[in-house]
Amino acid sequence: MKSLFKQSDVEELIARINKITPETKPLWGKMNASQLMTHCIAPLKMAHGEIKSKRNLMSLLFGKMFKKKYIVGNTPFPKNLPTDPNFLVPNPMQFEAERKKLIDKLMEFSTKGPNGITNKIHSFFGPMIAEEWDMLQYKHLDHHLKTIRCLAFLVSYDKNSKI
Repeated sequence: MKSLFKQSDVEELIARINKITPETKPLWGKMNASQLMTHCIAPLKMAHGEIKSKRNLMSLLFGKMFKKKYIVGNTPFPKNLPTDPNFLVPNPMQFEAERKKLIDKLMEFSTKGPNGITNKIHSFFGPMIAEEWDMLQYKHLDHHLKTIRCLAFLVSYDKNSKI
């Protein structure tokens, strides 16, 4: 499993983030590139206790089950999931500034490591250990980078290839 506590995985994510432009259009979802940058900062802040969110009835009923399936398990996040109200970005943001903030927050998360995670309760998934926060952060960033075609690897096409 990829990890934000592993420098090579963080560098890969940053390279993907740097491929995004303000004009990059999503394959699905409603966020533009600037909103996506801002949105992806919020969960990193939540892990460090900078954003607090209360659990609601849905999270109490289904959070543990979804944590097992989507965070601990290998199931990718489905498209078009509802967004935690704390992470909604209604207004257009300044793209370059938000990209820099995301990269800075990603580096901070990586540098602080497991000891930097001060929030022990996720607003939907419930109690989480540092490794689960790490898995969630990587999967969340990867999911959103895929929405705008920034895949983990690029496949080059050679017209002379037999494949």
